Amino acid sequence: MGTVSGLRTRRYHGLLIVAGHTPASRRLGLAALDPVVTLPSGAVVRLGVHEWADGAIAPAGHRLLAGFTLVDGVPRWRWRLGDVVVEREVAAVHGRPAVAIVHRLVAGGPIRLSLEALCTWRDVHGERTADGPPPAVAATADGCVVEDAYRISGPGFTPAGEWFRGVRHRAEDERGLTPTEDLWYAGSFHAELRRPGELAEVSAWAGELDDPPLPAGPAVAAARLRNREVVAAAAPADETQATLALAADAFVVHAGNGPDVVAGYPWFGSWSRDTMIGYEGLFLATNRADQGRELLRAYAGTLSEGMLANTADTGAVEYNTVDGTLWFLHAVGRHVAVAGDDDLAAELLPLLRDVVAHHLSGTRFGIRADPADGLLRAGAPGAALTWMDARVDGVPVTARAGKPVEVNALWINGLATVLDLSARTGIPPGPAERACPQAREGFGRRYPAPGGLLHDVVGGVDGADPVLRPNQLLAWSLPHAPARPDRAALERLGAVLLTPLGPRSLAPGEPGYSGRHRGTPAERDTAYHTGTVWPWLTGPWVTALHRIGASGEDVLTDAEAHLSEHGLGSISETADGDPPHRATGCPFQAWSVAEHLRARRL
Repeated sequence: MGTVSGLRTRRYHGLLIVAGHTPASRRLGLAALDPVVTLPSGAVVRLGVHEWADGAIAPAGHRLLAGFTLVDGVPRWRWRLGDVVVEREVAAVHGRPAVAIVHRLVAGGPIRLSLEALCTWRDVHGERTADGPPPAVAATADGCVVEDAYRISGPGFTPAGEWFRGVRHRAEDERGLTPTEDLWYAGSFHAELRRPGELAEVSAWAGELDDPPLPAGPAVAAARLRNREVVAAAAPADETQATLALAADAFVVHAGNGPDVVAGYPWFGSWSRDTMIGYEGLFLATNRADQGRELLRAYAGTLSEGMLANTADTGAVEYNTVDGTLWFLHAVGRHVAVAGDDDLAAELLPLLRDVVAHHLSGTRFGIRADPADGLLRAGAPGAALTWMDARVDGVPVTARAGKPVEVNALWINGLATVLDLSARTGIPPGPAERACPQAREGFGRRYPAPGGLLHDVVGGVDGADPVLRPNQLLAWSLPHAPARPDRAALERLGAVLLTPLGPRSLAPGEPGYSGRHRGTPAERDTAYHTGTVWPWLTGPWVTALHRIGASGEDVLTDAEAHLSEHGLGSISETADGDPPHRATGCPFQAWSVAEHLRARRL
């Protein structure tokens, strides 16, 4: 992960980032490989770029960049130094903790190329400084091994050993986090590139240090080929769908017993809610139903007291959402409907009936269907159980205790899904048969608000909450949606919520609205669900438009420019609620990509 300019603006930027034992655990190894070109004249030109604690930018190789492009998803930089042109390509090696870095002389020459390896070995969420011991570096025949953790291999290695102090990460400064670290200059690689087409190849890898990956040149070619195959397998209808299909591939990982989903890069791990919201887009819209089947079966094994486990970024297992389980029911239903997988339906239906039974009788955090109206209630002191789950100093910003609208839309959708699976398999549906019509009737009675809209929460301590949030979109867009929107209601909601990157999480003018998702962690968490834009909600919005016979093409087209402005080729987690709606949060977010991909397949 890095930038087009080459400047490392985040603590997460680097060339070799090694996955740990859980989807959220990663360590940064090779931070940078700075090119230094000696021209035929003897002039020395440094192509790297760094920012320092005093604000200086040195060297400033970005000023010599002539171009940048993604070729089949592989980034390519091109520098021009008079009549000399040099390219760099970087590619991850699929299935291994390895990276390939290729430099090519395109025009001019001959040149001498040095590649200076700036190293560390630390958790990606932290820093390492010269206050502690330097990384242990052991020379090898073709490079070095750092901290017995990863190896760097390339031509003509010359050991060094020096701290580069005070490297600044400006994005971390903006986020109210420690903005500086120190990097260890482990040594440099050297090559003579005499004529156009000649390469300097460097590989870095962890794991089996005595088992090198493919040489860097073939590894880059293999990465491009694999990316083309991923896109072809998804059978995209256009270039945007192809871009999104490749973006989706980055989130599907193999961890432990089978496939899983990383919710977002660079700082999230695996979260069941995010996984299930993104399931249809990530797996079904990209023709990965076989992998999806494995994932659904594995997640089913985590059910406890009718609740799906939410695997936290710490690696611990928690049962702390009211909607994650209901999204799981939705994902199973969509998988069976799209893939025709009646065997999986028969296998999981008894577990889904048990989920319904526990929700009817009551489970953790006060989650229970109200016998009076059949609607699902949830809430406990200090708990934030819906997707709007941000906390500041342990206090929920939007607790939404009671009967949230999207939770009950998912509840009714889940009950109807159980009935569908029962009809397909011949297995009795259990208590869902009576619960579904009661909940539908209760929904129709409790949620309608003036102007064709729906209350955000009913049954809370303050009664019905008519605050303008986007959650009601789920009640209009799920396959078994309990309500139908009208054009006037969508237009009214769109006038205050819709932005080019998706709906705001709260309408401007509502109490507590925050238009900027910036600042310290506490400031960002406060704004997280109080005005911040969430691109994943574009999927439900476009689906609701389709339900009334309207086109969502304009809504989807608005986001196309975003594919080239933040996380390249992907869609960010969030954006500011106020114009110009600058992207925030993770630059690469699974459910954002998934829902845009799904909506484009409608």
